[in-house]
Amino acid sequence: MAAAAAALLGRAVAACGARRGRGWARAWARAWGRACSGSTGTGAVLRERLRRDQAAGGAGAAGDAEEQRRWARGGARRLALRLAGLLGAGGGVAIVCIFGSNAVDEHGAKIPDEFDGDPVGIQQLRRTYKYFKDYRQMIIEPTSPKLLPDPLQEPYYQPPYTLVIELTDVLLHPEWSLVTGWRFKKRPGIESFLQQLAPLYEIVVFTSETGMTAFPLIDSVDPHGFVSYRLFRDATRYMDGQHVKDISCLNRDPARVVVVDCRREAFCLQPHNGLALPRWDGSSEDRQLYDLAAFLKTIALSGVPDVRPVLEHYALEEDPLAAFKRRRTQLEEEEQQRREELAQGKKPPPGLFLGSWAGRLWGRSKQQ
Repeated sequence: MAAAAAALLGRAVAACGARRGRGWARAWARAWGRACSGSTGTGAVLRERLRRDQAAGGAGAAGDAEEQRRWARGGARRLALRLAGLLGAGGGVAIVCIFGSNAVDEHGAKIPDEFDGDPVGIQQLRRTYKYFKDYRQMIIEPTSPKLLPDPLQEPYYQPPYTLVIELTDVLLHPEWSLVTGWRFKKRPGIESFLQQLAPLYEIVVFTSETGMTAFPLIDSVDPHGFVSYRLFRDATRYMDGQHVKDISCLNRDPARVVVVDCRREAFCLQPHNGLALPRWDGSSEDRQLYDLAAFLKTIALSGVPDVRPVLEHYALEEDPLAAFKRRRTQLEEEEQQRREELAQGKKPPPGLFLGSWAGRLWGRSKQQ
């Protein structure tokens, strides 16, 4: 029986050799059936061999298909890289041709420059390099070393102090919704804040927003023109990824400049000129501008010769305006006590006089 099964297996193998493709499976099946009818042991061997051959054939086909897909992906990647290289080279040549040419006047005539004596290709490259270097410098540096005009002289009125205040998250809060898109919410008390401080401070809105965004916003919150000047992102100094407001470029006495912002990094070049407020989250219950107005009015009405020690003193507090309110309330209570004692004919304790308010509000150690 085993000899018969072997003979049948040989004929099946021969049939598989003769019939390529799908015919080999039918030949194997017929041989297997005949062998199984002759011997149970031989049939089991043939079944196992058939299973292995089918598994090997399937794995080989899958491997061939995966190899073809890998080659196809590699070819597409190489083609994309070649196209990107061609586009990059063409873009570089176009940039050099556009920005490397001489500037022209209003009549279309070329304006000579320091690169005219170089070879043509070198001229183009050097002009392109200078253009982008100047453009980068324009972004990093303020637009002018004097961002504000000279102070007004008599008979015109120049406020004794200058207030530099941020727009976003100090006076306005940006909000977005699916219905309205981006909108800016006005902080409670903004009209009263500007009106109270305009006689005492030269109000300058100095924001890191662009002029296109900020200009109409300032118009909407200041219809009466209490804001004296407006400075935008191009007037900032770009440092370590931050837009910094350089007070030395304002053309004002730093001893009389107060900067109000929600980011300490915004006035990191002159930290003692700044007052950092918590970022406004858009709450309608907020009263920070009322407290800020009282704080700044007290500075101005006290005639502080240098605001920096005052701001430095309150910068040590976690919440500067809350600390100011506590001290002011305490002094008001002491003043009320002094008046009551005077009414009763008692001699008030030393130090409880109106003239001592400024020193006690700002901290004596900073004033000495």
